[in-house]
Amino acid sequence: MGTVFWESPFVLDPPPAAVERHGDVDLHVPTGDGRHPAVVVVHGVPGPPEAPDARDWPLYRGYGALLAEAGVLAAIPRLTVASPDDLYTVAARVAATAELLRADPRVDPDRLGLWFFSGAGLLLGDWLRDPPVWLRGVAATYPLLAPLPGWPPVDPRFRPIDALDLPADQGTTTASGTASPDDAERPEGAARPTLVLTRAGRERPEVAPTIEAFTAVARQRGIPLCVVDVPNGQHGFDALDHTEESRAAVRTARDTLITLLTTP
Repeated sequence: MGTVFWESPFVLDPPPAAVERHGDVDLHVPTGDGRHPAVVVVHGVPGPPEAPDARDWPLYRGYGALLAEAGVLAAIPRLTVASPDDLYTVAARVAATAELLRADPRVDPDRLGLWFFSGAGLLLGDWLRDPPVWLRGVAATYPLLAPLPGWPPVDPRFRPIDALDLPADQGTTTASGTASPDDAERPEGAARPTLVLTRAGRERPEVAPTIEAFTAVARQRGIPLCVVDVPNGQHGFDALDHTEESRAAVRTARDTLITLLTTP
């Protein structure tokens, strides 16, 4: 294994996918003709300042290949966060990546998902608050779901737990004054997209309470939630804990998300 996290190999060994680099977005392209469902993979932020581009980490290249293996076109945007203010730029880039996918002739524009990792969990709020009609499912793996104590002030927009209190059909603008992720509203009374939440049993002590609080409120509000537990996994288990438990959890999260994307 690598000596640092970003060099550690992915816990699974899917066949490499064809990768296209379009500026700050990598596309992992499945084989086969026709339109594919698609997923935006939102890598963890902030990354260590000395780390290379997260798109080149074995972990995220592994996720791209894992999705492509199952017939899903995966997009991984390059994201950089050095301060809370950067979250606005990163959120806009995630939304733009989704639109890039929807415009790709190889993608079914009505069957998209988002998969957030680690600190990128703070970006979930926009998509929970006012999900577009094409968003079929959302996944979050060992996510940070509230700002950590001691951080500089963070806009309430980036507190996903607060988004659970808003009705799914409420047309709002984000706290920055920009439009919600997509102008197309879900039909009134439509269910929110299911959230596939992967929890590590040996989660970091500063992150675990944010996941526990979010899960409790989501269940109280009746938010569609599918929980994948990794009892012996640590934060970053998909690169650090090469066990059958880890491998099964990653496959379950992927397969659950794909089912949400492909169900009629």
